Amino acid sequence: MAATRPNSSAAARQRLYINIDHVATIRQARRTDEPDPLEAALVCERAGADGITAHLREDRRHIQDDDVERIAGAVTTLLNLEMGCTDEMVATALRLKPYQVTLVPERREEVTTEGGLDVVREAKRLAPALAKMRDAGIRTSLFIAPDDAAVRQSRELGVDAIELHTGAYSHAPKSPATLAALRTASTLGASLGLAVHAGHGLTIRNVAPVAAIPEIEELNIGHSIISRAVFVGLDAAVREMRAAMDAARASR
Repeated sequence: MAATRPNSSAAARQRLYINIDHVATIRQARRTDEPDPLEAALVCERAGADGITAHLREDRRHIQDDDVERIAGAVTTLLNLEMGCTDEMVATALRLKPYQVTLVPERREEVTTEGGLDVVREAKRLAPALAKMRDAGIRTSLFIAPDDAAVRQSRELGVDAIELHTGAYSHAPKSPATLAALRTASTLGASLGLAVHAGHGLTIRNVAPVAAIPEIEELNIGHSIISRAVFVGLDAAVREMRAAMDAARASR
């Protein structure tokens, strides 16, 4: 899949990547063949998504290997593969060569990813995997807390991008501190030459303040869009989120 690097200018339209994991979650509840995450990815693209995100977890609780294989070969936008930093997952990434790999923390007991990577403590473990992917021409990103030390360590690790974990903000969107942390980390990341992305727990109701942060180039949103799709359909749910992001960007 040929792809060019997205425009990283803060003035460019903010990108929306749709995480399709929870389409697979519904399918896995019955261990059947529907709904198909690939079909969902194609609907999202037609509705205006700039890219597709899929998280291949070590425990395979939702997205399966075959899903990633098929999605990688079929998407017409860009594929962001989320994964843990394990030998198995690195080998998968090197074989499939998605546009971007975002390394995320994984704990089997968690329902969903509950925090960012401890990139300061785990730098020595992350560095070899990141180097292999860079050598293979894969863009790299780290899912981190909006924390000064984590942002600076990410830069030291040589990644292209950081994705700021918006969970604290999503749990307390009216707290000035949670939004301030995202703004500060975004400014720092951009000043260090990192592309700044964000995601986790964002919904149509709370996305505007995050979308309005000028340094954030890209949002990764999944659960709320799939949930909304139950009532209005996936195409409409993607378009609603796109419109909310664009309105927030225009009004800042």
